[in-house]
This record gives sequence, structure tokens and C-alpha cells, in this order.
Amino acid sequence: MANKGLQILGFALALLGVIGLIVGTILPQWKMSAFVGSNIITAVSMYEGLWMSCAFQSTGQIQCKVYDSMLQLNSK
Repeated sequence: MANKGLQILGFALALLGVIGLIVGTILPQWKMSAFVGSNIITAVSMYEGLWMSCAFQSTGQIQCKVYDSMLQLNSK
């Protein structure tokens, strides 16, 4: 019976790892940078991921651009 419990635990951990892998690949928060000007209203946070880049402004506006090709990614 202990063997069956270990198999279920291993399966659950593997499933959790696959879910984490999918979520990590989809999210655009791979590279983050922020710009705060002289006024807090001009604060902008930039996020770059594998599939898109997004800009979040302090006013609540979100602007995302999907990459047309993998060749557009920076080499940094």
C-alpha cells in the first residue's frame, strides 16, 4: 500500500510541475522593467515574455503587442 501512495504522490507532483510549466510559458512576465517620470501619473511598467510584450500604465491601461515572429525577440 505504501508503494501505491508514493505513486499517487509522484503523479500529483508531476501534474503540478506540468501545470507550472504551462503557466510559466504563457505568462508575459519574463522580463520586467519600470519607468517612473517626474509625475506618478506617468509611471509605466513593461513586461516581456516569449509571446508578447505588455505595458501597464499607472492609469490602469494595459497595452500588449503579440510578436509576429520569434525573430523579433531581443538577443539579451
